[in-house]
Amino acid sequence: MLATTEHVLTTLPAAWQQLLQAHARHHDLSRLPASLIEQLQSVSGLTKQELSLQLLPLAASFAYAEISHFHVGAIAWGGSGAWYLGANMEFRQQPLAQTIHAEQCAINHAWLCGETALEAITINASPCGHCRQFMNETNSAKQLQIHLPGRAQSLQQLLPDAFGPADLGIVETLLQPQLHALVAPPEGQPLLAAAWQAASQSYAPYSHAYAGVALALQDGRVICGRYAENAAFNPSLPPLQSALILLRMQGLTPEAITRAALYESAHGRLSHRVPTESLLQAYGLSTLEYLRQ
Repeated sequence: MLATTEHVLTTLPAAWQQLLQAHARHHDLSRLPASLIEQLQSVSGLTKQELSLQLLPLAASFAYAEISHFHVGAIAWGGSGAWYLGANMEFRQQPLAQTIHAEQCAINHAWLCGETALEAITINASPCGHCRQFMNETNSAKQLQIHLPGRAQSLQQLLPDAFGPADLGIVETLLQPQLHALVAPPEGQPLLAAAWQAASQSYAPYSHAYAGVALALQDGRVICGRYAENAAFNPSLPPLQSALILLRMQGLTPEAITRAALYESAHGRLSHRVPTESLLQAYGLSTLEYLRQ
């Protein structure tokens, strides 16, 4: 765990600390299964909404805010009953448009962990328009609840007359499982193969620029992320940012990356290569394994 996460744990009631620390010995603390949530409810006597609000500082402890130094946390409630923590992420020497909002982080985290629907999102303050639009891309938009201190609202209340996939004739939605028939890379390139597999599950109904990133870490692990588009275009989440979310939610920073690969479909109307290389170079990684086919 990160030092800031450890500090947050010390501020929680002792019974909570014991449950969370026991979970952290074998699992990422950024993903809380339904059974653990039930245990925390039992020892705290809180409702799920009250408990999620109390755990927002834990989510915010995963923030990577090199520019603002302002930490924001969010919790996405998965349809499986698990909770997925998210936090804002900013990157050195990069435009502010490359940053990730906490709500985006939590939703992407849930998506990468296999969730196919969301029940709610908990945050400290009403979400900005950027995040409301990102939430509206999910298959849960019509039912999604936003839990705030002292109140709960639906996304439809916060985003009336919303513009989404259906307005562009798209029947797909974010979180709906994707599987695209993309050409596999040549044998003997395992990192590119991992990026290809991620790309095949990406969500890009507007540009068809299916893309995935694979990051090899110092400890030998490989972490993958995939592209997630939005009907309004700007809230789209690039594949590298998607992978960096999972990296951060495992308590790591970009400095842990030793190699990176990007695979993207040659039929796409855009390319992620230049911004991906730029962001990686900011953290000392000068080479990107790249394949577009």
